[in-house]
Amino acid sequence: MADSFAMNGGDGLNSYKQNSKYQGEGFDEAKVLLRNSIREKLTIHKNSNATTVTPVFKIADLGCSVGPNTFACVRALIEAVKLEFKAQGFETQLPEFQVFFNDHVANDFNTLFKAFPVDRTYMAAGVPGSFHGRLFPKASMNLMHSSFAVQWLTRVPQEVTKEVSPAWNKGRITYARSESSKVEEAYAAQFARDMEAFFTARSAELADDGLLAILMPCRPEPSLPSESTLMNILECLGDALADMVKEGLLSEAAVDSFNLPIYVPSASEVEVVILLGTKNKNLGFSIERLEEMRFPAKLSSAEEVRVSCLHARAAMEDILCKHFGSDLNVDELFKRYSDKLEEFSKSPRFAHIKNLANLFVLVKRN
Repeated sequence: MADSFAMNGGDGLNSYKQNSKYQGEGFDEAKVLLRNSIREKLTIHKNSNATTVTPVFKIADLGCSVGPNTFACVRALIEAVKLEFKAQGFETQLPEFQVFFNDHVANDFNTLFKAFPVDRTYMAAGVPGSFHGRLFPKASMNLMHSSFAVQWLTRVPQEVTKEVSPAWNKGRITYARSESSKVEEAYAAQFARDMEAFFTARSAELADDGLLAILMPCRPEPSLPSESTLMNILECLGDALADMVKEGLLSEAAVDSFNLPIYVPSASEVEVVILLGTKNKNLGFSIERLEEMRFPAKLSSAEEVRVSCLHARAAMEDILCKHFGSDLNVDELFKRYSDKLEEFSKSPRFAHIKNLANLFVLVKRN
């Protein structure tokens, strides 16, 4: 059974709805690439009379959270599909659109539903459940999309939490600065397993010629896992937890057993997972586009550090509270995290690895 963690719900100060600007900016950077890729690779099926046979076009956004980014994504997807229908002469035969918004069962779907755009041109439904398993009937979906979600693993690799294991990740919360290479290997193996499950489910759900678009954080080629800027930024949270242990505010055992279920791969790792899955499990995917986009990390001012801290809290407060319970003072932790981020942003290490990267992937079901 996969673990279920949700972004902070509601629309308050620490909510994901109010603190997902970076994800929105990342999607904006990839929007033209997404639209052009869909238009180039979308197959519109016609009958013998050269009329479209797609009366209902079904779209899914996997890992939708609570908005507003998911609505911008869906708008861009529908616009791209409509443009291609029109370009192929079907301007008067546009399909109806049905959009499925998916996330973990713990997601705040009420906030999502309340925020639906009043001018939406599609019928909508929420689909709770892990996207690492089947969510939809066989061959029922035309276009599926996931933005900044597949880097979350179904679980922390068991090896890194066991003291007797060579991959025990004592004192760290990610693999980025671990003393043992076994930790990174365990995370990479878990990511490969999760991605295989993800693509296996999508292979069953997509109709022939269906498209799957993924946008996710990645590690710039050819950097090492320890040089992942995002993971080092998350390790600043581990530094804050370590300080709280030293001051007796948290137990050492509780921190040693805490690891974030996040893995940031390189583009080549993702490519290998797709190709191996297609070869070994006959998933029927072809990689139509795989492109890395680089940009500087935004930690150059006190305001950018504050915003980054709020984003981290919106994403990770749930998982932290589930692990540490009432022993954790969340406000105190993120105050310390902000200080650690500012310290890191001024360090020689940050100057060396300050670039972040996102990966855009488009695959087609053949």
